[in-house]
Amino acid sequence: MTYEEAKAMLGTDGITCIVLKDGAEPLLSRTRGVRPIIQWIEEGADLKDAAVFDTIVGRAAAMMYALAGAGFVYGRVMSRGGAAELEKAGIAHECGEQVEIIVNRQGTGMCPMEQTVLEITDPAEALNALKAKIAQMQAMMKK
Repeated sequence: MTYEEAKAMLGTDGITCIVLKDGAEPLLSRTRGVRPIIQWIEEGADLKDAAVFDTIVGRAAAMMYALAGAGFVYGRVMSRGGAAELEKAGIAHECGEQVEIIVNRQGTGMCPMEQTVLEITDPAEALNALKAKIAQMQAMMKK
């Protein structure tokens, strides 16, 4: 699969994230948010120097891609904070559209994952905070 093919696949058939790595089958996810990259990190997927294509890349996702060692990140939508985080990590990146912030799914404010990492600078610390926030949100949805 080429980079252009991966970009074109985003959003089709519910695909939200694609990881391409030489010599490996592409990883595809239909899960929204930062959960795909967190799952791949926890499963020990080899993302070192991989090319990642994601529908939305905010600072939270960018920190996870830095933690995973990605070599390139494309975001259909990318926040300024996400781009800055990728630059800080030395990860080549591009986007279809750059926005100031990633908004929540209701469109009423900042994405809760972005809020979670607002004051965090260490990607490993961000991973733990994001996992805790996801668990908290899932517990609230079950009530």
